[in-house]
Amino acid sequence: MSRHRAPAPPDLYGRGRSDRLMRFLAAFSDVYLPAVTRADRYGQRPPLPTATGLELVVAARETEADDVVSLRLTAPDGAPLPRWQAGAHLDLRLPSGRVRQYSLCGAADDRYAYRIAVRRIAGGGGGSVEVHDTLRVGSRVTVKGPRNAFPFAAEPAVLFLAGGIGITPVLPMVREAARLGLDWHLVHTGRTRASLPFAAELDALAALGGDRVEILPDDEYGAPDGAKLLGRAPAGAAVYCCGPGPMLDSVRGAFDGSGASALHFERFTAAPVRDGRPFELRLRRSGAVLPVPADRSALDVLLARDPATPYSCRQGFCGVCTQRVTTGTVDHRDGRLTEQERADGRIRVCVSRAPEGSRLELDL
Repeated sequence: MSRHRAPAPPDLYGRGRSDRLMRFLAAFSDVYLPAVTRADRYGQRPPLPTATGLELVVAARETEADDVVSLRLTAPDGAPLPRWQAGAHLDLRLPSGRVRQYSLCGAADDRYAYRIAVRRIAGGGGGSVEVHDTLRVGSRVTVKGPRNAFPFAAEPAVLFLAGGIGITPVLPMVREAARLGLDWHLVHTGRTRASLPFAAELDALAALGGDRVEILPDDEYGAPDGAKLLGRAPAGAAVYCCGPGPMLDSVRGAFDGSGASALHFERFTAAPVRDGRPFELRLRRSGAVLPVPADRSALDVLLARDPATPYSCRQGFCGVCTQRVTTGTVDHRDGRLTEQERADGRIRVCVSRAPEGSRLELDL
């Protein structure tokens, strides 16, 4: 799943305010986990992440569904890789220099390989097309992570909702729920059966019994309805949802009227701008002035001018789109920059803005 994904909520339950736990989880996954990974049973230690990332090789490539391929990434020398937990993702640097985020969807106990899956989106930002067209077995890539903005808390009762390629972060959670003996249920939706990846793996999970897995293609059952999906939740269940915007919005809209206890979610497309006000960007080096409408992000406007503008998650999480502001007041909406970074003029242009009618000058 590309990390054009979802703004991860600043709060674990989808509330529109940050909380200390989410800040702790982000810092923990970014810094502490890679530092404390232990040697494996053969005494080998994972390679230490560097400032430029970890170089891996594509060891296998498989077609998982229409327009979906999975890549198995390993260390060139076969060394074990840093540990990860369900919901985690990698920052993948492509040969072109693009950086995209993809969920880890393999087995978390496999210390020697990471698996990601990518749906080809011809009209997207070019990352998925590059993966499909250029990465073959033997290709070298650089990754950073794993990091986790969508952690699985392993509540006793869980409903998993996945739309299309949104199955990628959810699949390891389902495996973990099955391993722990939780009361779980999975619904996987999408356009057609042929478009839904990992059918064989989901069949294996379904074989565990209890009617725990439902496959609901749109062409057979209609577009997913949030209230009906939430009606499948075990009593008092936590809900984990990843999918396209309309599905996620439908689930969020119906959540308060459901019997579920908590909602954890992740988008894989940029969230719509909320409470936006028009402002301007001035590019210091060229002097160009770019209007930013109320319903578009600063990143959208920069991309329209220069499609090579760096970005990845479009949720204020990864930091790839960070720029420096030379003058102007920033309405920070990312929740990840430190106070010092903000004081130094840093801005994440995918989500942050400026007060109505004002102008930000970027060091571009």
